[in-house]
Amino acid sequence: MATRKFLEKGNSIVLPSEQKREEHAPTGGTTTGPSAVNGNPDQAPARPPRPPRTAIGGMAAFMREESLVVTELEALKVEHARFDGADPVRALDPQTIRRSRWANRHTSSFDTQDFANLRDEVRNAGGNIQPIKVRPVSPDSLTPEEVAAGTLYEIVYGHRRHAACLELGLPVNAVIQARTDRELFEDMERENRERADLSPYEQGAMYLHALKEGLYPSMRQMGEALGANISVVSRACALAGLPQAVVDAFPSPVEIQFRWAKPLSDAQQRDPDALLERARRLRGNGVKLTAAQVFNALVDTSREVQGSATDVEIAGPGGRAVISLDRKGRMTVKFDRQLTPHERTEFEGALRRMLGK
Repeated sequence: MATRKFLEKGNSIVLPSEQKREEHAPTGGTTTGPSAVNGNPDQAPARPPRPPRTAIGGMAAFMREESLVVTELEALKVEHARFDGADPVRALDPQTIRRSRWANRHTSSFDTQDFANLRDEVRNAGGNIQPIKVRPVSPDSLTPEEVAAGTLYEIVYGHRRHAACLELGLPVNAVIQARTDRELFEDMERENRERADLSPYEQGAMYLHALKEGLYPSMRQMGEALGANISVVSRACALAGLPQAVVDAFPSPVEIQFRWAKPLSDAQQRDPDALLERARRLRGNGVKLTAAQVFNALVDTSREVQGSATDVEIAGPGGRAVISLDRKGRMTVKFDRQLTPHERTEFEGALRRMLGK
């Protein structure tokens, strides 16, 4: 009985909106059917949904609308969670980005076929598909030249992709994130290690630079922080710590391999002066050798300048000469004409001076 009375009482309540609508309803004659549209009595105009006439009906309608809003809100929350914490990728002018002071790319790595292939990929795609990472730079850290160039960012990782976009005149896709020096170094090292495209010498140079700048107190602690094998870190540092003359004897530092670290270090410890002399001779003899041939010549004197036979041509207004080098390093000089007595005397004198006689 109580429930029935409650419902009867609720049904007798008229909502304010309904009451207002009824108060403003037009008076006069009534219609017995739908209004005609364009004179056609069969076409009735569309009517809005009839509002609820009771408080209970209004509450039910409100609850239905609220349920739809809550459902939509939950769907938006799920969609937002996919991007929560993500940094947006932006297209930046490569001219506004400077190389990092921790840059680990040797300049010769930009003269390789691998870099040329990367540049072609960036050109064909209209930009770098894999974004680089940069950090904002403070104005007080900029040089006058960088201020004039409008520098705003510093590379965290992606030096080759940045260089490719810079050469092609394309915007570079980048993620902007504030990083400390140590965070920058660790991001860069991990990214390059995962891509496996950094040479042993470049890795070693990066590690040594971090140690000299005091980012880490020791090689072991650096390896632990980076999650890198300590023996790999040690060998890479040994390669990067070789005398510059030894590094210059190779066609390119990026061709020096991990497994050569110990033999080269042993050769340096046995007789550093002899190693330097062999390195200077290899670089100055004008003979093109592979990285493996240079390594063999540096660590084994019996194999110095061995390899495939090589010819070096010297031409000038007075004629042409060809210097031939066989697999054992023996040299033959051939002229394309007969030497005059004076030229022969000069040539013999040069040989005597070279041989110390």
